[in-house]
Amino acid sequence: MSTDTPTEATTDVEDEVLDAAALRERVDELEEQVAELQAETADDQQSMVIIATKGTLDMAYPPLVLASTAAAFDWDVTVFHTFWGLEILHEENSKNLQLSSVGNPNMPVPNAIAALPGMDRMTTKMMRKRIGENDTATIEELLETSLDMGVELQACQMTIDLMDYDEDDFYDGVTVGVGAATALRRMEDADIQLLV
Repeated sequence: MSTDTPTEATTDVEDEVLDAAALRERVDELEEQVAELQAETADDQQSMVIIATKGTLDMAYPPLVLASTAAAFDWDVTVFHTFWGLEILHEENSKNLQLSSVGNPNMPVPNAIAALPGMDRMTTKMMRKRIGENDTATIEELLETSLDMGVELQACQMTIDLMDYDEDDFYDGVTVGVGAATALRRMEDADIQLLV
């Protein structure tokens, strides 16, 4: 049998209510602090914008390799494709990107010979063979990997209009209708900006 008087029992209940209110207030404070820390962490995410301007086989690799690698490090990555760089995103044309033999001093072919008809096809075939022999990812595989990892691949609207492409010509997941102003705003906020 309890020996508490009604006044003592009321005081105990009031103390419990006050303790519960103080506990609720403390939980609210902690939830607020966690939300602030999460926001700060999200703001600390590195970001990179790459402008891809070339559409040859050898120049399709750098933006895609850099983008997919940065995405693997959990960076926020955007690749803005303009002019010939748009060929990389074109579903049909990307499978037939060529390698230019002329003007490339590292090619094992002198410019006088590289300028002959059919040499670009030959050097492209040699490069594709080397890519296959070394199990290097293809352009299509790098595109798929980049998209799967959350890289935003953007197609320049002005170039789409200039080349008379249809938006359906591009891989699924490519962001179309992007203008230079949008790309510049993205670059302004990015930690790293690259022109390839």
